[in-house]
Amino acid sequence: QVQLVESGGGLVQAGGSLRLSCAASGSIFSIAAMAWYRQAPGKQRERVATITSGNTTNYADSAKGRFAISRDNAKNTVFLQMNSLKPEDTAVYYCNANIRPSQYSAVFDNYWGQGTQVTVSS
Repeated sequence: QVQLVESGGGLVQAGGSLRLSCAASGSIFSIAAMAWYRQAPGKQRERVATITSGNTTNYADSAKGRFAISRDNAKNTVFLQMNSLKPEDTAVYYCNANIRPSQYSAVFDNYWGQGTQVTVSS
């Protein structure tokens, strides 16, 4: 089966930086788009950034100019570099990926990680 495991969250002061990582493991033939989402207390989960298999990126307005998403296809890993962090960036950050588990099926399944907490103090 497929697992996504995030790491890199923590507590940081406003203006600081964090780098999140998400590694996919298990039965993986190929990975299409990968993304980061976040969910703050009492709010809906929202998309932060997306990266395609061809490294085309897309960002939520709140992340533009401060966050950068990248991926290492050889390691099935996606990263989120977060700079100039603000208290409103405080949330649980989740990794998401569309993964084709087998060469014998053309179906891509959608997977979520367990989340990593990011807390930005003012």
